[in-house]
Amino acid sequence: MKIRKELWFGFILMGIIILAALGMLVSVERIERGHIGLLMLSLVVVAIMLGFPTAFTLMGMGMIFTWLAYDRDLQKTLDLMVQAAYKVMANDVLISIPLFVFMGYLVERANLIEKLFKSLHLAMARLPGALAVATLVTCAVFATATGIVGAVVTLMGLLALPAMLRAGYSVQMSAGAITAGGCLGILIPPSVLLIVYGATAGVSVVQLYAGAFFPGLMLAGLYIVYVIIVAKIRPSMAPPLAPEDRRVPLPVYTQRIAPSEQAHAVPVLLNALKGSKNKDVPTGFLLGQLAIVFAPLLVFVFLALWGYQAATAPVFDQAQAASGLTRMGEGNEPAQRSAGGLAEPPASSSGLAEPPAEGGLKEPPAEGGLAEAPAEGVKEPPAEGVKEPPAATASAPPAVTPPAPPAPATDAPRTEAGKGYWVTFGVFAALLAIFYAVLSFGRLEIFKMLLTSFFPLLILIMAVLGSIVMGLATPTEAAAVGALGGFLLAIAYRQLTFNVVKESVFLTAKTSAMVCWLFVGSAIFSAAFALLGGQELVERWVLSMNLSKTQFLVLSQVIIFVLGWPLEWTEIIVIFMPIFIPLLDNFGVDPLFFGLLVALNLQTAFLSPPVAMAAFYLKGVSPPHVTLNQIFLGMLPFMGIQVIAIILLYQFPAIGLWLPQLLYSR
Repeated sequence: MKIRKELWFGFILMGIIILAALGMLVSVERIERGHIGLLMLSLVVVAIMLGFPTAFTLMGMGMIFTWLAYDRDLQKTLDLMVQAAYKVMANDVLISIPLFVFMGYLVERANLIEKLFKSLHLAMARLPGALAVATLVTCAVFATATGIVGAVVTLMGLLALPAMLRAGYSVQMSAGAITAGGCLGILIPPSVLLIVYGATAGVSVVQLYAGAFFPGLMLAGLYIVYVIIVAKIRPSMAPPLAPEDRRVPLPVYTQRIAPSEQAHAVPVLLNALKGSKNKDVPTGFLLGQLAIVFAPLLVFVFLALWGYQAATAPVFDQAQAASGLTRMGEGNEPAQRSAGGLAEPPASSSGLAEPPAEGGLKEPPAEGGLAEAPAEGVKEPPAEGVKEPPAATASAPPAVTPPAPPAPATDAPRTEAGKGYWVTFGVFAALLAIFYAVLSFGRLEIFKMLLTSFFPLLILIMAVLGSIVMGLATPTEAAAVGALGGFLLAIAYRQLTFNVVKESVFLTAKTSAMVCWLFVGSAIFSAAFALLGGQELVERWVLSMNLSKTQFLVLSQVIIFVLGWPLEWTEIIVIFMPIFIPLLDNFGVDPLFFGLLVALNLQTAFLSPPVAMAAFYLKGVSPPHVTLNQIFLGMLPFMGIQVIAIILLYQFPAIGLWLPQLLYSR
């Protein structure tokens, strides 16, 4: 029987791992417990490559080697297993995983992706490689809403691949765009990978989401730029759309008032309302069309006014409130308040000048320092060097009278709007002007299609991610909001049936159980690895190489890149991240920044043969003439783009760290 090339590759790789482990044991002068831990790690990788379930392999190997490390003490082994499992299952952050997965399956079954792809490819029809660009944008949006790589690749393979092949696109370009776009869900929040990494590395999932936002957009943007350049240089790989594919059918009432599909919509609709040209068109239809046309203008005006109010709000009241908390019982005149709040400044002092050295901040006399204030009011205790207040202000208000409230905010001068507000205002005003300048009846129909496909998903994504990033909700709470939003979308599109809910719940339970067992297995394996001294041995080996920070990052990312060939991202995170994370402090690497590099790098786990799961997902739904080798060839340029994205993130860390520092730095 002839063995496939992928199997030969796997067997050779397993042989290399086994020979390396045996060579390590033979070459060392004295076998330590740490070497046994490395042998366990090698056996786990080989067992996973042979097809054994990852979670149970980790648990089984961990328990066997823990039993050996404890000198065959079964009670201690079982105690360690229970403690590791309880520690994992008590992690509140993991509750968000089933909720996000449930949201993804509901959105997937609402049949939004077909409408989204059709509206986006019509909106981008004039771009080179329009279908591939629309595929990437659809994958990015849908991956953000679902985070399920297999579902996105499979659905886009059924929907976009036939459309691109009919339009004359090459198999490589079509397959590469679908597989690369579908894998964006690994990186773009709400990503399950980031939750798993955060729980493994002890990093805030909220900050990981904020940090992964711009790298995800950067990677999607690099994909789109590559497709446009290739379509421009080699039109045979991505030919432009035919004129008939760009046409949008107009409604019957619109055909009666529109001279053509390219006619400007706003003046024609306004003229039709006058009554001379709409005898066959209901007024309600015209008003509805105008409401859709002017909806962007109303949203822009509302956001501009709200932003101006926020940008020009007075800032004095916060400082006044803060000072009021430290000066209870003082008079109402600002001039009477001292800088330290312990003594009144002399009459000659001003503003925030220091009080005199002989009496400004000294303790009150013993006979009156802690005594109750006299009945006639609250006064400062007499002290040397401190003059009595003038007669006009000597009589304090009664003790029961609270201090006068601060002046209303409306009386305070408002600040001027900053440059950032006006730049943002100008950019969006220009975009709005361009929108109305080119708004023909054909584009109006495309805009209506976007309103029913793109914007509902955008609102759901912004509600989930915005509440997390802005600190309004925890990831678990935001995941619950997202699950509710998925329910509402399914109801709105009349797709919420008992079978849909049943399938979503079943798939959610299946995926969540897999992730939870992975965490339990990882915890047991990591505990056994540390107990055997494997972590200490790895640290000694890495530190003995005298690597710089850059060399360590390059070495770690190369190892993760290579591991992405035979292993999936879940296995890499739960097995190897506990080995890398303790080394970060020795090289001064931020775990948040390292997690972003890993998230970018682990895209290769789905795009690198021979275990490129995205390729197998696509092959399962592609026509018979599309071969697996063609899909692999189409993925290779996008793998190169991923490497470029990793280099850019390393050279410019602000791409990933600017937003978390802006939102969460103190």
